[in-house]
Amino acid sequence: MNATAWQLEGEYFEACNCDFLCPCLVREKPTRGGCTVALIFHVRTGQYQGTGLDGLNFVLAAETPGPMPEGNWTVGVIVDQRASAAQRSALAAIAAGEVGGPLAGIRALTGRFAGTAVKPISYEADGLRRHAKVEDMLAVSIAGLSSPRLKGEAMWVENTGHSVSQRLALAKAGECRLSAFGIDWRESAGRNNGHFAPFRWSG
Repeated sequence: MNATAWQLEGEYFEACNCDFLCPCLVREKPTRGGCTVALIFHVRTGQYQGTGLDGLNFVLAAETPGPMPEGNWTVGVIVDQRASAAQRSALAAIAAGEVGGPLAGIRALTGRFAGTAVKPISYEADGLRRHAKVEDMLAVSIAGLSSPRLKGEAMWVENTGHSVSQRLALAKAGECRLSAFGIDWRESAGRNNGHFAPFRWSG
């Protein structure tokens, strides 16, 4: 596949079951031994082999039994119900890391791919807050940490090894509910880790 077969630009956010700040960022053991994470993506502009992907959403849900680099991840993908059949196939392939790009690194660590679901996905961004919902499968809210120097601006961590972006805004998760692909996770204490960031990928 050539280097320009597909491109995506947009924004994502995530929440995981680790306490803030997630030790996985520095390759330490997750707070609770394993990691459960939901990553929600909004594509502003994009295409896959000529098929437009503008305005669509997708979700990557994952669970690891131990530190992320040790592998054996369980992974599932949810793609936007608004997408056409061609768009769904494209988003599913990109999200699963089948066609290169940053998420191919997650594919290499996956022990069980639990499948792809097609559902309505809402993605909301308001200042430093993000919220997403997928029917009875997922509901996630995060609030970014505001910079003490620049009012209303996010605090960022740089030069990470994160699959989505090397630069991540710091956030704390509020409501977290994920019930899909054999993964069952619910949190509401407000102590969990979150991030958001723009992304720009190609493969």
